[in-house]
Amino acid sequence: MSNTLRIIKLSKPLHKWIVLAGSLIMLQAILQQATPITLKFVVDELTVQISTGQGDYQRLVFLFALILIINLGSILLNAVSQRIGDHIASRLGRYLTEMYYRKIFTLPQLYFDSEVSGKMVNQLNRGILSIRDFVGTATNFILPAILQAIFGIGVLTYFDWRIGLLAATMFPIYIAISTYSTKKWGEIQQQKNIHEDATRGRIQEVIGNIKLVKTYNTQRREWQYISDEYTTINKLYDRQSTLYHVLNFAREFGLEVAFVIILFLIFRNTFMANLSLGEMVLIIQLLNQLRWPLYGMSYILEQVQRAEADSKAFFEVLELKGNESYQTQQVSKVVRQPELKLENVSFAYEENAPVLKDITVQFHKHESVALVGHSGAGKTTFINLLLKLYEPTAGKISLSGHNYADVEHAWVREHIALVFQENELFSSTIRENVAYGVENATDKEIWQALKQANADDFVRKLPNELDAKIGERGVKLSGGQKQRIQIARAILHDKPILILDEATSSLDSKSEHLVQDALEKLFKKRLVIIIAHRFSTIQNVDRIVVLDNGTVADAGRPAELAKRKGVYSELLRYQVEGNKKLLSKYEIY
Repeated sequence: MSNTLRIIKLSKPLHKWIVLAGSLIMLQAILQQATPITLKFVVDELTVQISTGQGDYQRLVFLFALILIINLGSILLNAVSQRIGDHIASRLGRYLTEMYYRKIFTLPQLYFDSEVSGKMVNQLNRGILSIRDFVGTATNFILPAILQAIFGIGVLTYFDWRIGLLAATMFPIYIAISTYSTKKWGEIQQQKNIHEDATRGRIQEVIGNIKLVKTYNTQRREWQYISDEYTTINKLYDRQSTLYHVLNFAREFGLEVAFVIILFLIFRNTFMANLSLGEMVLIIQLLNQLRWPLYGMSYILEQVQRAEADSKAFFEVLELKGNESYQTQQVSKVVRQPELKLENVSFAYEENAPVLKDITVQFHKHESVALVGHSGAGKTTFINLLLKLYEPTAGKISLSGHNYADVEHAWVREHIALVFQENELFSSTIRENVAYGVENATDKEIWQALKQANADDFVRKLPNELDAKIGERGVKLSGGQKQRIQIARAILHDKPILILDEATSSLDSKSEHLVQDALEKLFKKRLVIIIAHRFSTIQNVDRIVVLDNGTVADAGRPAELAKRKGVYSELLRYQVEGNKKLLSKYEIY
């Protein structure tokens, strides 16, 4: 029940609406009880008329008018309460989505590195749906079910304590069987959810990598994986369904036996003249109405168990420790000529071996520095630390004397423009992708950034130009075009630190040359850090820092490192020799 209590607490902003809806439903439940009582007086009046001829016709008309008013009032209350219920459901969906989304923004990058996005979205949707259903159930069923049960049993006891006791006994037995049934159902549901999350996550990954799947002809294997998962899901569902229906048969069988016994007692008392016909009709109607709270309580228990199972992953995310502020209203003033310093910095993924070990290096204002090293040397991790996406496991990082540990994530990132190695683009327009994160950017500024990134020519050829939609992750653009959109974004931000993570890796030689010309103009105004494997892109940097096995193996000017034995000269030699072989093959060299 822990998640159920948390759901009730989570819905606190909507408690006043829930109370209002509950009050209307309670009033509606009272009106529902009024109808059989009124019919009792109708039957009594008919009995008097039949037996003595002294019935009051005007009273009969009044009673039927009262029944009409009661029923119309009940319909009106139901319509209003349903509308309030819709209001609660829609607002609760928004509130829960916003809460989950805010939490996601505070989680460390390491969480996203280990989770599948499709799985996260499925957990969000399932959690919100289950919580909304539970709150709706609580509003629409719990109060009227309890009220009807108490009222019905009370009236039955008033006329015959044996009937009342037998009716009251049905509830604990029925609820006990329902509780056991729903508990077992929930245990199986949690297993199903694990397989469903894996299935949805894999489907989203396959769609996102559909070219890879088709290129390597793995459609059958991917299809088989989903088929196998759903075979497991269906087996779990069969177990869940069989158990539910067996237990449901047991409780329904017991319920019908109890109802037949009670009906026999009612008719026997009427036959023995212990009850009038009107009282008999009233008791039978109340008895039939007791079915609803019984079924309602069973449904409530099922919804509680469903909410417990389906909201489990939702609450697990909310319980995760966030290490970032969701939103900073106003970022402190940016340092226009910043410097970065790492002192004895180490980093490891959880309990794994360190990726970076005892790094000490400083980046000066207006300096261009290249990070060079073999694949896996720790270059991308190094950049993630500078962006404060990761927290060092040891050591200190500072920006112009401000310790990273003491400043907000937003303030650090306000200094840095990044061009990713991967194409980080939205499926929307060229305009939104270039101006992402820049409020009130004008078309003139966007076009200027595109021009500097050598991207304006191809954008002008697109339908709708800046308003052209580029598809998921920019699928409608070539690799070089996507990279230049990212570069234009970095140019438009005009931040004092520029980080290029293999920024020109997807460009052809001509585009790379033109983009390099544009970027080199920007290098003079800011601190630039470049990750590159192609040494043509870093030949004019001020300094090179060589990473090897997670440590700083060497540092110096490009010309110095080229002459000095080490990782840089080794990588440079491989690249030069590769170019010589290519040129000699075509008799150019």
